[in-house]
Amino acid sequence: MINNSKRSVLLVNLGLIPYLKAWQLQQQYHQQRLDNPNLPDLLLLLEHPPVYTLGRGSSLDFVKFADGDSHGEIHRIERGGEVTYHCPGQLVAYPILNLHFYQTDLHWYFRQLEEVIIRVLRSFDLQGDRLSGLTGVWLEGHKVAAMGISVRRWLTMHGFSLNVCPDLTGFSQIIPCGIRDKPVGSLAQFIPHLTVAEVREEVIRCFAEVFEVNLVDHF
Repeated sequence: MINNSKRSVLLVNLGLIPYLKAWQLQQQYHQQRLDNPNLPDLLLLLEHPPVYTLGRGSSLDFVKFADGDSHGEIHRIERGGEVTYHCPGQLVAYPILNLHFYQTDLHWYFRQLEEVIIRVLRSFDLQGDRLSGLTGVWLEGHKVAAMGISVRRWLTMHGFSLNVCPDLTGFSQIIPCGIRDKPVGSLAQFIPHLTVAEVREEVIRCFAEVFEVNLVDHF
């Protein structure tokens, strides 16, 4: 049952979508809400074909391949954080939230995103952990969720990626998130045959719980 006292957030399931197309959609939705802050917030859920992205200040020291030699696209974008990798089997979430309606505190926002992932893992009887001084979620020492955001006038873009059942070999071409001594992992290493569709439903449920919102299907 929808709680009418809660803020509504539009849920946009995009499926497998090229990175640049999703990036353009984010920019479009973001600008619309900068122009009209009364428009509803959005949560975009999707997967990407193989692609590497670098944050606005990312160091190329964390990229192991020469330009043109990777197995996917590479783009420098406006989020924070270092280089990361996206591919099918990894669930990506891009919340476009006006933090004036929540808390205008980026540390709070990161912790909320981490809490969503931790609750998702708990629903599968997995123990997700935070590591002091680092952003993201770890599972038995493996980083399974990475985060990078961009915020303008307290309106968010970008978000988190959760490794459900991806081919992890693409991570071998980078130092993921600039962290040299922590391996990247996936949920499927602990629960074989787990699907993105199963995890997506838990992300929707846990996001609504953590941010205390109603998620409404957009299309």
